Amino acid sequence: MKELTIEAAIENIERVTDFINLELEKLNCPFKAEMQIDVAIDELFGNIAQYAYSPETGKATVRIEVEKNPLSVIITFIDKGKPFNPLETAEPDTTLSADERQEGGLGIFLVKKSMDMVSYEYRNYHNILIIKKNLE
Repeated sequence: MKELTIEAAIENIERVTDFINLELEKLNCPFKAEMQIDVAIDELFGNIAQYAYSPETGKATVRIEVEKNPLSVIITFIDKGKPFNPLETAEPDTTLSADERQEGGLGIFLVKKSMDMVSYEYRNYHNILIIKKNLE
């Protein structure tokens, strides 16, 4: 397990992505899976940066773990911001055009569709969001 604790700020999304991608490279992660994980990082860490501590800022921890049989990665996002379960947000109506759809919700919808598992819990004053992606 490796982890990075960093200021939850939009400008740190790239640093978090690089941290995760370095570990994915060691696993010979397929390109498609890496791109899906990168989108998830952008969405999830971006939401923490924008909303968790607003209007102030705070720290977030991103942890990556590897499971074997089947080979998969588990990425955990932890913050002490306002309690918020993104999995409870209404799913966007993807049958509507982009102009007709209500704003918001598409990012977490894409994360839920592209990951093999997504879970959330609020424990000990921490938001804990976990994603899992099978690499085999």
